[in-house]
Amino acid sequence: MDIRKEIERRRTFAIISHPDAGKTTLTEKFLLYGGAINLAGSVKGKATARHAVSDWMEIEKQRGISVTSSVLQFSYDGFCINLLDTPGHQDFSEDTYRTLMAADSAVMVIDGGKGVEPQTRKLFKVCAMRHIPIFTFINKMDRDALDSFDLLDNVEKELGIATVPVNWPIGSGKGFRGVYDIKEKAVQTFQDTEKGTKEGTTEILSSWDEIRSHIGEEAAEKLSEELELLDGAGAEFDLEAVRKGELTPVFFGSALTNFGVEFFLRHYLAMAMPPTPRVADGEEIDPYTHDFTSFVFKIQANMDKNHRDRIAFLRVCSGKYEADKNIRHIQSGREMRLSQPTQIMADERKVIEEAYAGDIIGVFDPGIFSIGDTISAPSEKVRYEGIPTFAPEHFARVRQIDTMKRKQFV
Repeated sequence: MDIRKEIERRRTFAIISHPDAGKTTLTEKFLLYGGAINLAGSVKGKATARHAVSDWMEIEKQRGISVTSSVLQFSYDGFCINLLDTPGHQDFSEDTYRTLMAADSAVMVIDGGKGVEPQTRKLFKVCAMRHIPIFTFINKMDRDALDSFDLLDNVEKELGIATVPVNWPIGSGKGFRGVYDIKEKAVQTFQDTEKGTKEGTTEILSSWDEIRSHIGEEAAEKLSEELELLDGAGAEFDLEAVRKGELTPVFFGSALTNFGVEFFLRHYLAMAMPPTPRVADGEEIDPYTHDFTSFVFKIQANMDKNHRDRIAFLRVCSGKYEADKNIRHIQSGREMRLSQPTQIMADERKVIEEAYAGDIIGVFDPGIFSIGDTISAPSEKVRYEGIPTFAPEHFARVRQIDTMKRKQFV
């Protein structure tokens, strides 16, 4: 199999947002389309309900939040997708910052009822610093949302990035009728699907007569006015600007009811770039021409409770990794074999024989790797730039004064 072909079909992205904007729910729906799971879990479920795949830690299941970034790999439409689901809560933001170092693009999820929130702003700055292309998904349109123009305006003012809508919502909340595909000039109608399944019948209406009879005269009139406004005031779509991180394509939908998710995924894959060159020692390392190189962006302890293990997550930056070949750990100068290289699906693992640039793999860490380390084929003498570390924002010390009161202390 041609290495270039394999690398070109890779897409690696992180999902970022403020807590509770629907990031993990969107992740679940992507997995559903990729055939990686058959039933999407919900984040806030009853004890018997299915939990989200990416929330695999016990605390995540109990609290319905993501605490640690999880890596999920799946295939869709001939592409191999590495998806990094990140925690939204600021207590775990360092994990998110590091994860963004391993991604080639970011999907920003915004709650349609709230607009840009503080944590989104913080994460966006990290993306902007690295000029990561950003794709915006405005979620929860099946609930009452802010005016669509206000939402675009909000993104532009708060984040300082130009927006270009790829589809346009017709109403929101109880009056949500679907979205208008701007390029195809057609309406996708909205029906609330069974939660967690992808069977939802979406009709495509391309003539205005059909649109009027389906969504009603009033909604059609409003849509027509809004499209005219967009035509006059909206930015032109420019793929080059999107890839430089200067323009964000905006999609509207509802992850929970599974509306607009597949539309988003298809367009994202068409616009996003395959793995891009990374800088090491001031020179750009081309993913196709260089031999295997990678860096450690995260170390997770105790993923398997029975073994107290440590897993180092590597982002493969160039070439092809083969399990039976020796690699060099640049920081210590040692040559060795990586033990149990695995492809990760949240906390499930599958031992792999090979991986290509763009992939994320987990390897057993005997205690020699640290975050930012470079691991490469012996022929490559590159050293990737380190990953910034952040000082903890809060810390406290608890001291026991009276040793007789151990019970109360505990």
